[in-house]
Order: sequence, then structure tokens, then C-alpha cells
Amino acid sequence: MAALHISISAEKVFSIAGLSVSNAMLTSMVVSGLLIAFALWVRLSLKRTNRPTGVQNLAEYIVEALHDLVQGVTQNTRKTEMFFPVIATFFLFILLNNWIGLLPGVGSIGFFEGEGATKVFVPYFRAGTADLNMTIALGLISVILTQFVGVAHLKLSYFAKFINLSNPIQFFVGILEIVSELSHVISFAFRLFGNVFAGEVLLAVIGFLVPVIAPMPFYGLEIFVGLIQALVFAMLSVVFFNMATLGHGDEH
Repeated sequence: MAALHISISAEKVFSIAGLSVSNAMLTSMVVSGLLIAFALWVRLSLKRTNRPTGVQNLAEYIVEALHDLVQGVTQNTRKTEMFFPVIATFFLFILLNNWIGLLPGVGSIGFFEGEGATKVFVPYFRAGTADLNMTIALGLISVILTQFVGVAHLKLSYFAKFINLSNPIQFFVGILEIVSELSHVISFAFRLFGNVFAGEVLLAVIGFLVPVIAPMPFYGLEIFVGLIQALVFAMLSVVFFNMATLGHGDEH
């Protein structure tokens, strides 16, 4: 029986002009391609009718649900129009990355690297969100966009909550605000990575010990977890975006 190999980091699959492409990056490219293809398909299928069918109906349902989610947090049409494209992209990209890791062949089709005792199996595909580099990047994008949103709404007064020399207490409060913003990156990254990677490890171990039947209930659980994690990331992002638009002391 072959040994079970689990790598916490994404493995290199090939290189392009000196740039290493990992299996997580390759899967993320596939997910991006699928989202672009779906968007083009919807665009070509649009019909000027009050009774859309097929793919247009599915796309309108997704857009309406995500739009209502953002509107429910912001309670402001202008903010919703600004936040919606980013939040929808976060949700769909993370959701597909979470779910694509559950497909047959992802994590099980690949090649062997090394020789003898060092020979290990490297899968061609691995869920992008099961790579800590990817989740840190997503967290950084969310936090950096939060700062842009704050400056766009409050101009330079947005930085008053970070730099306030009026008294020592406010100065230390500003330091805590900076630490809080940085901690959001860690929170985003490790929450998403931990849940997705742990689910993949669970499925791999169960499938290795008792193939075929035993993993089935866990697949259902991971589908639900994948949805919840994408929703949590999107919800927290829109909440932080909305808080950044409020004046200092108005967050209540």
C-alpha cells in the first residue's frame, strides 16, 4: 500500500520563464478561467425579457442574493454599488476554490518527484484556498481595499483614528487601531486556510483508510463548510468596508 503524503505547502508543478507555478496557483487559474467563461456565457445569453431562463436566471439569482447581502450591511445604495463587485468576486472566487478541491482528480492525479525514500506524490491540482500564500493574499487585498474605501469617503480625516496626538490615550488607541487592521489579515488568512486545509486532510485520511463509502458524509460537510467560509470572508469584508466609511467614533 502506498504511503499517505500530506503537504501543508503548495507543491511546484512547473516553471514559466523562471516563475514557479504551484498546484494551488494552477487551480486558481482554472477557477478564474471558469468565472470569466461563465460571465461571457451570461453576457451572450442576456435577453430583454421579464422571464429569463437558463443561465441568465441562475446569474440573476446569484447577483440578486449577493447584492441583497451587501445592501443589508450598508443600508446605502451608493456604498452597495461601490462594494458589490469586490464582495461578489471574493465570494465566487473563494467558493469555487473551496469546492473544486472536492472534485475527483483534484489532489489525486499527479506525478512522483524524487527517488527512493524521498519519492513523494505531487498532485497537479490543489484548492487555491488550501494554500496559505493565497489566503494571505486575499486577506491583504481586503484590508488594503478597506483603507482605500476609508480615504475615498473621509479623505485624510480617515487617518485620524490611527494617528492622534491630542493626548496619550488617543495616541495608544491609534496604535491599537493599526494593530487591529493588521490582525485582520491574519484572521482572514488562517481562518480560511485552516478550515479548507483541515477538510482536505480529513477527506484524504478517511479515503485512505476506508475508500469509496466512508468519505461520502464528509463530502457533504465540506460542501457546507466551503460555502460558509466564502460567506464569512465576504461578510467580514463588507462590514470592514462599511466601518471604514464612518467617521471616527461613529462605528457604534
